[in-house]
Amino acid sequence: MEPLVALFAEWWWIGPAAAGAGTVGWIGVRRSRRRALPAGTTTTTDRAARAWASRPLSKAAARRLELDAAQLDLQMARNAVTRGRADVKVADAEVVRAQAERAASRVSGDVVTAARARLVDAQRDLRAASAEVRARRAGVKAAKAMLPAIRAGSAPLPVVRVLAEHDAILSRWMAYETDTALAIDYPVMTDPRSPLLAEFLRAHERAQWLRPATPHTRLEPAEFLAYRDAVRRAGHAFDRAEQAARRNGEQPSVEGTDAWSRVASDLAETAQRALARSMESMGRAAARSWNERGAKRPQKTAPDASGAPPRDDPGTADAPPRSDPVWPPPARDRPRPPAS
Repeated sequence: MEPLVALFAEWWWIGPAAAGAGTVGWIGVRRSRRRALPAGTTTTTDRAARAWASRPLSKAAARRLELDAAQLDLQMARNAVTRGRADVKVADAEVVRAQAERAASRVSGDVVTAARARLVDAQRDLRAASAEVRARRAGVKAAKAMLPAIRAGSAPLPVVRVLAEHDAILSRWMAYETDTALAIDYPVMTDPRSPLLAEFLRAHERAQWLRPATPHTRLEPAEFLAYRDAVRRAGHAFDRAEQAARRNGEQPSVEGTDAWSRVASDLAETAQRALARSMESMGRAAARSWNERGAKRPQKTAPDASGAPPRDDPGTADAPPRSDPVWPPPARDRPRPPAS
């Protein structure tokens, strides 16, 4: 027995040392494996998260997505009301402090006026946040009312409906980009320098960036809420731009500055001038032919299209056309469109 005790007393440290060495070795192997991963490769936890995110949305979650998003929107509106109430209390305290310092002649009256203005702004923001809560409550009720129809299949899924709204907006916009007649009648809808169209393009870019790849892509309620609001903002921006363009384009003006309008007007004027010159040349040729046949007495021929008497000199047939006024007169001399 005594030799065993002596042996244990001599070699007791072997067990803890081995356990510690095993732990350190496992940590080293783990770190070496992580270092050995190629660029762009993630750990097991990250791969599991990505695999979960790539899974399609379940039917129950897809049906309740709009309701969950509406409830999240309501919660955020309530949080905004809470922050607004705190801001009002802070602004009220600032007014009291400014009035006390004004009574002690430490600050001027402008400080009190500025504090009161901040209080008014905070109260206005609080009222707006309270109204937003009421609107979000109505949204939750509407989502709950639509849920039975979505479950029965008589109404589309929330993601499918928002995707259809987005596609409808894109179709309306592309009509102005592909139809030449619409581009000429409403040039503002194809001019990115227009403020309203630029606003729509920014909203469209945001909506396109948030758009899910497929209707079955997994979306969190916050992601669906952001995409739905982006599509609504894009639709409202396009409506404003289209209404302004149609309101300004009810009576098209020849003084338009758009390149397409100038090109169309120049083509029409060129055609009118060519027709008038052709009529003028035909009149002069008929007059010369009549005189060359040996008429007994000179007869007056009708004035040509320009209103000037015909020329009897045969050499004028090859002369360049005169600068006499033509009919119908051109609207004005437009400059050539800028080179694209």
